[in-house]
Amino acid sequence: MAQSTKNLIGLSGIPLIMVLGNSMLIPVLPTMQAKMDLSSFQTSLLITSFSISAGIVIPLAGYLSDRFGRKIVIILALILYGLGGLLAGLASLWMDNPYMLIMAGRILQGIGAAGTAPIAMALVGDLFDGAQESRALGLMETSNGIGKVLSPIIGSLLALIVWYMVFLAFPILCGIILLLFLFLTKEKKQERKPIPVKQYMQSIGKVFKQHGKWLIPAFFIGSICLFTLFGVLFYLSDLLEKKHKIDGVIKGGFLAIPLLIMSIAAYVTGLIIKKKLKLMRMFVITGMFLLAASYVIASFVKGAYALIGVLVIGSVGTGMILPCLNSMIVGAVQKSERGMITSLYSGVRFIGVAVGPPVFTWLLGISRTVMFFTIAGLSLVFAIVGIFFLKPQQTQSQQQSQQAESNKEDLAEEEKKQKEQQAWRQISEAMGIEPQSKEDKRKAEAIKHYGFDPGDLIDHLLNGGKKEKGKE
Repeated sequence: MAQSTKNLIGLSGIPLIMVLGNSMLIPVLPTMQAKMDLSSFQTSLLITSFSISAGIVIPLAGYLSDRFGRKIVIILALILYGLGGLLAGLASLWMDNPYMLIMAGRILQGIGAAGTAPIAMALVGDLFDGAQESRALGLMETSNGIGKVLSPIIGSLLALIVWYMVFLAFPILCGIILLLFLFLTKEKKQERKPIPVKQYMQSIGKVFKQHGKWLIPAFFIGSICLFTLFGVLFYLSDLLEKKHKIDGVIKGGFLAIPLLIMSIAAYVTGLIIKKKLKLMRMFVITGMFLLAASYVIASFVKGAYALIGVLVIGSVGTGMILPCLNSMIVGAVQKSERGMITSLYSGVRFIGVAVGPPVFTWLLGISRTVMFFTIAGLSLVFAIVGIFFLKPQQTQSQQQSQQAESNKEDLAEEEKKQKEQQAWRQISEAMGIEPQSKEDKRKAEAIKHYGFDPGDLIDHLLNGGKKEKGKE
């Protein structure tokens, strides 16, 4: 197995584990509230504590990965993630009132989550180049989507055993992913000189000064995609349970449909875009218009099943957008600065996930139509912003990489033509047929058409009717 394939296998599970942190708990929250006699606010803090701690630590994790290496940060992050789940699970098993220790475990998990997917995305940029990088980032986004698809179902299944089993599952899952990453992924050796924080922040400031005109809109577009995705899924989950009395694993299956479509679209997009910036930009803008269209149509659809069908349109749009943004952002900066930039981007996306459900609940309190038209308008505004401002420029390293890849493709095409010509010559020789040159073919066609070769006649006239030496 090629090392690039091993690298990809080792990295692919890391975005998945980050998604499980919140999504796997959502179907179990009502049971937790009843078992520990919590208020709704206390229950919501089990999600918020994870998100806030992750959001605060993500930039620090990016800095540490740039300074000390991606792999060591990811390894430590997965260990912390697993230990946080173990603390929460054992507290639930052994204590009568485990809430405070569960909160401590969730904060520890959030700190661990900060060093997983964002740093893995930066490591992809270090390990892959050109079209391989875009395909790898598309696969990472697909893994993230698969995590979203599976997490509600996994959470519901674990709750059938015992409600705190969802916590005890984290050390097992983190352990498996850690072993795969540890033994399969090989980080390239790079000499990293310690950089003072002030100097480091100045370098990040230069990145935003150079690329901020399109980088900031890209950050917001990524955040809006996940804000609308999780908000709509939260609404759909409530609709399926309260109006249609669909709950548990079956409800998780219905919620998985748009997420599955998004994951497929993300994977296909990663295969198509390669490192073509114009194509990426077109995909992002088209995806935002698809989002806006799907939410406008959704405002007129009443049935839950028809609504799922309409949301599939938006899922395709989200699947088109996210891999392109990943590739644009990773390629915008030098490898030494990728950890911080990708971490900031992941932090912004994380905020989108966190605020989606409460904002959608507030909008739904006004009216269903207001909710859908508001998010459709937001998507449309940023589609227009994308048209005017989302214009990333290739860095010198990107241009060199693309030129090298183009030269490689041209060389491969030339070799293919030569092999085809050689094959035809071998076939002709085997059949006793002398391959006809272009000049012979031209003469034969001229004689067939005119009865003589005009070229020979012109040569004869130019030579003054003299016979060539050696000919009678």
